[in-house]
Amino acid sequence: MLLPVFTLKLRHKISPRMVAIGRYDGTHPCLAAATQAGKVFIHNPHTRSQHFNAPRVFQSPLESDVSLLNINQAVSCLTAGVLNPELGYDALLVGTQTNLLAYDVYNNSDFFYREVADGANAIVLGTLGDISSPLAIIGGNCALQGFDHEGNDLFWTVTGDNVHSLALCDFDSDGKKELLVGSEDFDIRVFKEDEIVAEMTETEIITSLCPMYGSRFGYALSNGTVGVYDKTARYWRIKSKNHAMSIHAFDLNSDGVCELITGWSNGKVDARSDRTGEVIFKDNFSSAVAGVIEGDYLLDGHAQLICCSVDGEIRGYLPGSAEMRGNLMDTSIEQDLIRELTQKKQNLLLELRNYEENAKAEVSSSLNEADGQRGIIPANTKLHTALSVNLGNETQAAHAELCISTSNDTIIRAVLIFAEGIFLGESHVVHPSIHSLSSSIRIPITPPKDVPVDLHLKTFVGYRSSTQFHVFELTRQLPRFSMYALTSPDSASQPLSYVNFTIAERAQRVVIWLHQNFLLPEDTNIQNAPFQVCFTSLRNGSQLYIKIKLSGEITVNTDDIDLAGDIIQSMASFFAIEDLQVEADFPVYFEELRKVLIKVDEYHSVHQKLSADMADNSNLIRSLLVRAEDARLMRDMKTMKNRYMELYDLNKDLLNGYKIRCNNHTELLGNLKAVNQAIQRAGRLRVGKPKNQVITACRDAIRSNNINTLFRIMRVGTASS
Repeated sequence: MLLPVFTLKLRHKISPRMVAIGRYDGTHPCLAAATQAGKVFIHNPHTRSQHFNAPRVFQSPLESDVSLLNINQAVSCLTAGVLNPELGYDALLVGTQTNLLAYDVYNNSDFFYREVADGANAIVLGTLGDISSPLAIIGGNCALQGFDHEGNDLFWTVTGDNVHSLALCDFDSDGKKELLVGSEDFDIRVFKEDEIVAEMTETEIITSLCPMYGSRFGYALSNGTVGVYDKTARYWRIKSKNHAMSIHAFDLNSDGVCELITGWSNGKVDARSDRTGEVIFKDNFSSAVAGVIEGDYLLDGHAQLICCSVDGEIRGYLPGSAEMRGNLMDTSIEQDLIRELTQKKQNLLLELRNYEENAKAEVSSSLNEADGQRGIIPANTKLHTALSVNLGNETQAAHAELCISTSNDTIIRAVLIFAEGIFLGESHVVHPSIHSLSSSIRIPITPPKDVPVDLHLKTFVGYRSSTQFHVFELTRQLPRFSMYALTSPDSASQPLSYVNFTIAERAQRVVIWLHQNFLLPEDTNIQNAPFQVCFTSLRNGSQLYIKIKLSGEITVNTDDIDLAGDIIQSMASFFAIEDLQVEADFPVYFEELRKVLIKVDEYHSVHQKLSADMADNSNLIRSLLVRAEDARLMRDMKTMKNRYMELYDLNKDLLNGYKIRCNNHTELLGNLKAVNQAIQRAGRLRVGKPKNQVITACRDAIRSNNINTLFRIMRVGTASS
């Protein structure tokens, strides 16, 4: 369905995920890519017209086709697009771990050059929400920043962890773009400007995101998974042993619907149906794919799909002609139908064979009933499942427990569990030994995070003598807070940290929420308000208290600020609360944060001093170099030798200073991450407008270096007394 139309071999290696195409003069599309040597090359084949008069295959390009831009730092992200609509041409944006450069390629000048303390791991360019100006949005150390064409900081917010991927997509179909953020904590978050409107939890780090059409978008994970979401619903996903290096949406069969194009670490490029994930096109490179983009590189009025490998090979593809496309689509439909009918036939034959085997077993069991041997299980056999908390023992840690049992004397031969984020490889098989078979089985489950998880079970049930087993399939949801055991309250162990808020809900509704989100014993009887429940964490033994008064005031006592945020977000979702202001105090956590903020100030001071020292030493080096050369010209070898010795010592000092500066920067980034995460956590204690107000006010307090105001905002949600 895709026809190759040109091939290029450049003499430059390309860094993965750092490829972009832009019209830097407003007319001609040029390819920009980052190299591993801290440079960006721009390939412009339109300087030589013979490329387009010749057949649609470029020969080895001359060096004059490639321009190099020295960044002198490792490039961490790169994109191109319209930053200033009034200019009529694209800007090139290059991010590093310390700076963001917006470069005017056509005029060989900077639009702006900004220092970004949180680094730039990912970048996207476009309009966001109601902000009219196009923004260069970068994601770094738990923070998101958006700059306009003058370098003004028009957008800033925090997110849960280091950002790895960004995309703009009309997620809620309101005609305005939302920001999709993929981060190290396995979450895809959707920001409507600075408000989080949706969160999807995946099983690994989200490495790539791309809009497809409408509210549909593609994603790739670091474990080789690629898939498609429509809003918060996952359409499909597949998992490969290779890594997805780049994904892109491209309509390769001109049906108005984009397919998901994936470039893999083994050099394979494939196109998958957005509906089913089935491969409808594939090609291979000799090395890993660095990027997949699209643009009219041939200037013939049609966008080509352009795939680049890390070795510098570039291929362009076009959808086939209308006639060819029709034939391909007809053939594809026929092949799909044949494949589907063949599969159906195989399934029916297999089912028929099983019926025949069962019939034989039934005859055999009736003949051998006197010997106590039975084959087919009774028709009224049922499977029961129960979830509970197991406090563990000396040999086994505390855990949640799934108990599966049959309704009669049949035995369970094996259990397969499919669940995301709990088991390695997302599946778990329990296969008791032949000597310990029984009608019930207990399976320990230890979810690493407090998220609700669907357990998809396949249970093999039969008799000890059975050679064939009946398979029961069912789904059971593991509650969000399954790793907390109900215990008796003890005022001596009650945590000092708390969150306090009021909701307009009856106490019985809160009890229903408790039953849905915790594994409460069956005999638990919680009376009407006022009441309190106490839980112990199975992970670390910490205490959690939830109290409700007649007035609807709820107090959550826990020293874990993340857990408090999870409980508030869970309640807000269950009770459909749009705005919720809270009062919170976490003295131990706030004291640790105060120490971090002091360290940030110290590292900033050291950074400024080291930068000043390096500037002074650089000037001194110039001076010594001139003096040494003067001495050489005057044949004063002794003075020349002394000057070069001084130069050698000064250069050693500079190198040592640079190492100190690097270490200082690494420590600074670690502490800035802790600060950004603290702001995010303070925001998660609120819902709706109060949440956004807290994040904005916290940022303003940090800008003005007002630590006391920052802690007041985190506690009560406002800076005013």
